[in-house]
Amino acid sequence: MNIELDVHTHTVASGHAFSTLQEMAKAASEKGLKLLGITEHAPGIPGTCSPIYFRNLYVVPRRMYGVELLLGAEINILDCEGNIDMDEYYLNLLDLRIAGIHSLCYKGGTPEENTHGMIQVVSNPYIHIISHPGDGTAKLHFEPIVLAAKAHHTLLEINNSSLRPCRHKVEARDNNLEILRLCKQYEVPVILGSDAHISFDIATYDYALQLVAETEFPEALIMNTSVEKFKTYLSL
Repeated sequence: MNIELDVHTHTVASGHAFSTLQEMAKAASEKGLKLLGITEHAPGIPGTCSPIYFRNLYVVPRRMYGVELLLGAEINILDCEGNIDMDEYYLNLLDLRIAGIHSLCYKGGTPEENTHGMIQVVSNPYIHIISHPGDGTAKLHFEPIVLAAKAHHTLLEINNSSLRPCRHKVEARDNNLEILRLCKQYEVPVILGSDAHISFDIATYDYALQLVAETEFPEALIMNTSVEKFKTYLSL
């Protein structure tokens, strides 16, 4: 499979990652990527960058080492009502907006309540991608989420990092298999995410691709294979 992009990565600005923005861009170039997304954690994660970081993104060139950059944030879903931890002022400063559930700042509920909140975020016109919906942090019903993603052109991520055995996310494999099977059934595109917190992990999709093979998921529905396809789908 030809991979042209990875849009879920973090730099030292996120507080618990280990490479600079320029190191990430250079590594993406060396790996032959055409597009790299850098999506620092939003304020709900301890130790991440101050909001002023996002106000200053305009100073960063959007092309380095021959790689196009999209600079954005991984925004936190806070509760079962779909509230997030960035307001419209900051959302409008970002090239790319990913949203996900993180245990450090999520007030959850029943699977039905969690699913309701997730659908509110999937339906939010600002949000492009839902990060690691299958990692098991919140129990969810995936079929209505997949159908909402199709209706709103929001991409669901198959997150490679959460599938690593060392992460101890015991539900992640089965959840992601279910997401892939549902997306295949309803012809809903997905995106593979490395969630790289160091330059060496950019475009590392080994665990995710195992599930792609197991489900015989159509390559045509994987957005990482074409920058043009990715941008067109999200109207970027």
